Amino acid sequence: MGGVPCVRHSRIPVATVLRLLAGGLTEREILSEYPDLQAEDLRGRPRFAEASAMERELPLPYSA
Repeated sequence: MGGVPCVRHSRIPVATVLRLLAGGLTEREILSEYPDLQAEDLRGRPRFAEASAMERELPLPYSA
């Protein structure tokens, strides 16, 4: 997957799961759409989101 973080031993990007949850899908709906996932795979998502947000570098606007 080109270095994209994926859910445990799958080719399902963590960002995809986070987007589905943000879009309002329930864990049950996600698990039915992605049968390779397990409920435990979804429980680590807040820690991943928090860690990835902390790693981001955001450019600051230049101020004169």
